[in-house]
Amino acid sequence: ALGACKQARDPDFQAIMPIRGKILNCLKADYDRIFKSDVITDLIKVLGCGVQVKSKSNKDLSSFNMDSLRWNKIILCTDADVDGFQIRTLLLTMLYRLTPELIRQGKVFIAESPLYEIQCKEETYFAYDEVEKEKFLRQLEGRKFTIQRSKGLGENEPDMMNLTTMNPTTRRLIKVMPSDALATGETFDLLLGDNLSGRKAYIAEHGREYVDELDVS
Repeated sequence: ALGACKQARDPDFQAIMPIRGKILNCLKADYDRIFKSDVITDLIKVLGCGVQVKSKSNKDLSSFNMDSLRWNKIILCTDADVDGFQIRTLLLTMLYRLTPELIRQGKVFIAESPLYEIQCKEETYFAYDEVEKEKFLRQLEGRKFTIQRSKGLGENEPDMMNLTTMNPTTRRLIKVMPSDALATGETFDLLLGDNLSGRKAYIAEHGREYVDELDVS
């Protein structure tokens, strides 16, 4: 994935920081474990802004300063499958706990990568979810086409990555903005914190709302 992303970016203003798998759940881990994680501390150092945490465990990272942020946008780019969504959630959790001001000031974005590539003669359509795929298939009814599912960033060609994920004029970004700080905190704590009984109750009550989004392939 790193190779395709690096070839797809514009090196004049875009940089890629690989994660290589899941990071710590920063709501469950204590600060001692968090600041011993090379992946997490390296990410914060690349951002340049420091952390909003006062802890004896933090020996290498500076105090938070928005003026020291090195980037205009922090964009999370993961595979379009459940593992990718989990990595995305863990990264958001890290930013929420260590640098919440980045979220409050609208610096954090999610890059949407297409789930399907549909080719019909000289035309190419990218569907980012099942609903969009079905819409394109209805439009192409009666015509010959090929459809390819692509979950992994590493499976995508650099040209496709540039067009759909990296190019500011054609990509899709989701801006991460908390509408209510208290509700955001409660949701993070419920879904990723230590409240196991609350999480079970939430799944029992709301699980049916997400059945259509399950990835069982």
